[in-house]
Amino acid sequence: MINTLQTLCLLNGTSGREEAVRAEILRRIADKAEVTVDPLGNVLAFVKGEKRAKKTVMLTAHMDEIGFIITYITDEGFLKFSPVGGIDDKVVAGRPVTVGDAASPGVIGIQAIHLTDKADSGKVPEMKNLYIDIGAKDKAQAEEYVSIGDAAYFASDFKYLSTHRVKAKALDDRFGCTLLLDLIEHGVEYDAWFCFLVQEEVGLRGAGVAAFQVKPDYAIVFEATTAADVAGVSDADCVCSLGCGAVVSFMDRRTVYDRALFRHAMRLGKEKGIPVQTKTKVAGGNDAGEIHRANGGIRTLAVSLPCRYIHSATSVADTRDMTACRDLARALLSAYADDAVE
Repeated sequence: MINTLQTLCLLNGTSGREEAVRAEILRRIADKAEVTVDPLGNVLAFVKGEKRAKKTVMLTAHMDEIGFIITYITDEGFLKFSPVGGIDDKVVAGRPVTVGDAASPGVIGIQAIHLTDKADSGKVPEMKNLYIDIGAKDKAQAEEYVSIGDAAYFASDFKYLSTHRVKAKALDDRFGCTLLLDLIEHGVEYDAWFCFLVQEEVGLRGAGVAAFQVKPDYAIVFEATTAADVAGVSDADCVCSLGCGAVVSFMDRRTVYDRALFRHAMRLGKEKGIPVQTKTKVAGGNDAGEIHRANGGIRTLAVSLPCRYIHSATSVADTRDMTACRDLARALLSAYADDAVE
């Protein structure tokens, strides 16, 4: 999966600008599925398995990543911007970025500490006071490369930090897309729908649309979730930990998950020797928030990759957790399709 994950993470595609990611996914599944792209941009792929499914199962991941959108170009050639998705002011200043379809290099500028007033020293600069510097001498030159409404992205390489740990931008949720592609590539036991969704980061906008079209009995949302297993954080607040397996949620800010599905997933992991952990804090949300209440109600589960420094320029994850998510995905799909859940 790692080669696919690297390819997808290095592509740019914020909410509403998922074209490059979608094109790569379509290229990979063209001859392996019956594919539809809906008007919103969701990819809905029906994959035939070795057996016919008793229940309709939908597996989802979202294609978009957090990023920025250009809102104004100053007379001096600097770019003002707004966030696309949830980005903390603390992770923005000084970061390298790429801007527009041509991926013009730039940096998010901040006044040097030498020029900062003592009263402002140590304060986190608000995003509204920052700008992107692409090296333009003035507005006219900047407009040769960038237009208002263009997207900007954190610039970050995909690299191994150690034997099992990798760092990259957009692990949320290019990992989920990678997992779905891996399942399709290697074949599945039962028929299923594989849905690559748009605009999750700005309000789960593609999810409900896709669920309405597929009308599944079960849905599994594959995501990346916050791992706060770092220095100074208590066990109760670490949410989940790298290297401890797939994360199964019982509740977040958008969904109270089907209790029977949660228990079944934890039991299935134990029975099959798949490392599984719970998300120990009620935080965040994902496409399950729209899917579970679509079309009269859909039994929904979320399975996530533990991911440090999520929604920043660089996240860190463990490849062993990726394997656990994939193995749990296969087991859950077979159980749901065969209606082998209470």
